Amino acid sequence: MHVLSDLLASGVEGKRVLRVQFDDLGALDAVGVDPIIRIVDWFEHVVLGESLNEAAAAGRPTYLFLDEVQNLSGWAPQLKALVDTSSTQVVVTGSSALRLELGRDSLAGRINTIEAGVLSLTEIAALRDIPLGAPSLADNGLGPLAQVEFWQELRRRGVREAAARDSVFAFFSERGGYPIGHARADVTWPQIADQLNETVVKRVIQHDLRLGERGRRRDEALLQEVFRLACRYAGQAPPIHTLAEDARQVFGANLGDNRVRQYLRFLSEALLIRAIEPLEIRLKKKRGSPKLCLVDHALRASWLQEVVPLVPAELTQQPALSTLAGRVAESVVGAVLSTIVGLDIAHVPERGGDAEIDFVITVGTRRIPIEVKYQATPDPVRDVAGLRSFVRRTVNNAPFGVVITQSDTDIDFGPDIVALPLSSMMLLR
Repeated sequence: MHVLSDLLASGVEGKRVLRVQFDDLGALDAVGVDPIIRIVDWFEHVVLGESLNEAAAAGRPTYLFLDEVQNLSGWAPQLKALVDTSSTQVVVTGSSALRLELGRDSLAGRINTIEAGVLSLTEIAALRDIPLGAPSLADNGLGPLAQVEFWQELRRRGVREAAARDSVFAFFSERGGYPIGHARADVTWPQIADQLNETVVKRVIQHDLRLGERGRRRDEALLQEVFRLACRYAGQAPPIHTLAEDARQVFGANLGDNRVRQYLRFLSEALLIRAIEPLEIRLKKKRGSPKLCLVDHALRASWLQEVVPLVPAELTQQPALSTLAGRVAESVVGAVLSTIVGLDIAHVPERGGDAEIDFVITVGTRRIPIEVKYQATPDPVRDVAGLRSFVRRTVNNAPFGVVITQSDTDIDFGPDIVALPLSSMMLLR
């Protein structure tokens, strides 16, 4: 809707914009075969008064917005035929990333994908009328992430805007990043949790993922169990065999590792989880399992009915949750980094003499290691030993490391380590 408003505000005539909602499939029965082609044909003759090509040639470009188009069978071939023969701009939106992704093969070379994701901290602030400003990382380049000065300024920005930052972070901690958690402040968390379970998790598992290759029906109960395990192991990289064994104990059946691995991939493609793979250097991949990060920690809270606060003051009152909060915080970091378009992100499993590194982002030829130390007082030596080791190994080409903490700290971690709280790190986007 914002894009439509911007187009109209810029002077584009309303008749040059077509928006179709494909939620109500029953109403499309009367349209017949190839509904997208037929609707556009109607638009040309009845509304536009000329073909899309004639309008484009006359300097009157057209814009087509097709929402929930994945509900149509054969939508991708219809779009391919349309864009191959007409000069127009088409925006396709939908709530099922997995089903939209199935159309990419037909539209290869003709489509650019933009993932909306959950709300960022700056977007939550805008929704709640809190003056927090724009994201620190611009949309048009990853270069700043490889500069230590950028991370130092991100830390300083957090300190300058601490009051607004902490206020918004408290809302994020309580309700996560889905819009339904912030659109109405009067809705209680139990109501939001029910909506997240019904409209996000169950919709994906029961609807989007129900059919596999060649129409084979996937095991809904197993999908739910694998998602529950992903919630339990959020922020960790459990061996696939461990997940399979846990699932076997629940179902009392012989479930293979490969099946569990497949179901994790389905959940990742459906944007319920982020599976972050081990780092690969010089074509040598570190052995290990993917690190499981939830797209939004609120899904864990709603599905497991277990709220884990991230706000430091609340953790002080509930010290028993500190370890669990650290894992959830690690999951949040992975989710935030995964939403940065074009950014390569991995993790380094502990193996041999190599210390575990929570995340490594790659920008060009440089790698930036990131450790999450979500305790009240991190140790300036022990807690960053792995970061220092990674930075000092020439093969890694890492100019500095980043440690994510609970809150702003004056602890000196050394000249090659930048420390900033999770709340400040989330101002990236």
